[in-house]
Amino acid sequence: MRNMKDSEPLLSVRQLSVEFDTSEGLVEAVKGVSMDLYPGRCHGLVGESGSGKSVTALAIMRLLSRSTARISSGEVLFRHPRKGMIDLLSLSDKEMQEIRGRYAGMVFQEPMTSLNPVHRCGAQVSEVVLQHTGAGRARARQKALALFDEVQLPDPQRIYRAWPHELSGGQKQRVMIAMAMACDPLLLIADEPTTALDVTVQSNILKLIHRLRERHGMGVLFISHDLGVIHSVADSLSVMRHGRVVEDGQRDSVLKAPGHPYTKALLACKPPLDARPRRLAVVEDFLEGGLRHEAPVPAGPDKTPGWHKRQAEEPILEVKSLSSHFVSKRNLLGRPLAYHKAVDDISFTVYEGETLGLVGESGCGKTTLGRSIMQLIRARSGQVIYRGTDLARLSDGRLRRMRPKFQIIFQDPYASLTPGIRIGRAIMEPMRLHGILKNREEREERIMYLLERVGMERKHYHRYPHEFSGGQRQRICIARALAMDPEFIVCDESVSALDVSVQAQVLNLLNELKAGFDLTYIFISHDLSVVKYMSDRIMVMRDGRMVELNEADQLYASPQTEYTRQLIAALPSF
Repeated sequence: MRNMKDSEPLLSVRQLSVEFDTSEGLVEAVKGVSMDLYPGRCHGLVGESGSGKSVTALAIMRLLSRSTARISSGEVLFRHPRKGMIDLLSLSDKEMQEIRGRYAGMVFQEPMTSLNPVHRCGAQVSEVVLQHTGAGRARARQKALALFDEVQLPDPQRIYRAWPHELSGGQKQRVMIAMAMACDPLLLIADEPTTALDVTVQSNILKLIHRLRERHGMGVLFISHDLGVIHSVADSLSVMRHGRVVEDGQRDSVLKAPGHPYTKALLACKPPLDARPRRLAVVEDFLEGGLRHEAPVPAGPDKTPGWHKRQAEEPILEVKSLSSHFVSKRNLLGRPLAYHKAVDDISFTVYEGETLGLVGESGCGKTTLGRSIMQLIRARSGQVIYRGTDLARLSDGRLRRMRPKFQIIFQDPYASLTPGIRIGRAIMEPMRLHGILKNREEREERIMYLLERVGMERKHYHRYPHEFSGGQRQRICIARALAMDPEFIVCDESVSALDVSVQAQVLNLLNELKAGFDLTYIFISHDLSVVKYMSDRIMVMRDGRMVELNEADQLYASPQTEYTRQLIAALPSF
């Protein structure tokens, strides 16, 4: 633990303002932000995408592009161990380069884009040690291996030689943390380091950051849109909206007795674990004339009485002994030597009007199972019986004719839309290919109607995907799925990367559409709180196999397996 007076801030941000030069003129992204961070403490910075959190962090580290961004006012005071309090904004580029890495490290949100894909992981961490400490290559390698051990990476020697693409998301994030810690910094900035990670991996990363903070006595600025995560890691926090800090203070005083309507909204948007309201609150409920959502409905089977009646009927979908394997090793002639069992002998049924939740960690086989049901991946064995027809045995022609009845909504809406094609055409093209409606005019009118049903506007028909936010793009993908007039939809991690407020909007929309269009869902996610809110029943997967299947409330209240108990225990809550 370093000798630095806890009563004196390590970092003081004073009236920081940042402007961006856009085609529409100057846009002020950060407006007079002030905060203090103390040694050995963690300060949380929370808010939705676009609130200015990441821009604030990049401004502190002087990593904003000079061609588009300008720090128009403010100070960023950092307590240097030898020079005392210095303003980072007044330093030369060379002086700031010494601060970065040596005294201040940063962990970015997406480790795959932060790590260089053409350099091995160990070399990238060693380079930081070489750059800032003057150590030799042998000592830098030794330091990197020690860091990999400290962040609890399995087999540090193997990780040192591994390429980034060979590691899981959680492992890549640990490499990024090791890189940020390479020179034993005074300050660590973690920008959404656990977004879209499994709850168990997220829990481990949060514990790791807490342990490193205590061991090294560093100050941590932790950025997130999830107040549950902030509660798990932060001592104090600032809530940002539209570039301004709207509320700040000690963690418990802000989260247990929030004063600003926006903070109250962020707390209310998260699906509760102890109840299942018919509609989740959204930010507009708090900021536009008070609450409009219904009071929470007690959790229990009474929430979905219609589904219980349909259990006596024939299921809409039967999956029998389904297995999907991928080749993991080939010989010199390209012949398979070994297989990875992504889905291993799984059987279950789905009833009309039901939402079946599918939960488990990354790599457990959830997405492969969803795509095997959709016949986007041909299973190795087993049956997928949809309304009495085994999809796995259909010819390509017959399967193509049936496809409009079952659709899929993917995790990344931007990757699901072609950047150079306007969204109206993107929705119309599959309608045309499958002969949905008689002509272009009828299809266009149907698309306009669907855009309005998912909360978009008719004028959006002529816009490109990049002109929309992540939540809007996901609504467009939902409209595209609905355009085929489906009966059954697989939602594959369709809200995992969205802000909690946008997530609430999309979940409400999916429930409204389910009732309005008489849909049946398989809802895939690694977030058990979201799955519990959406689902009638939940199936838990691990290592390609089903480990538990039960009604949502019963599974959460009385899990039958240790693995399910671990998933529930890893959920951040307060």
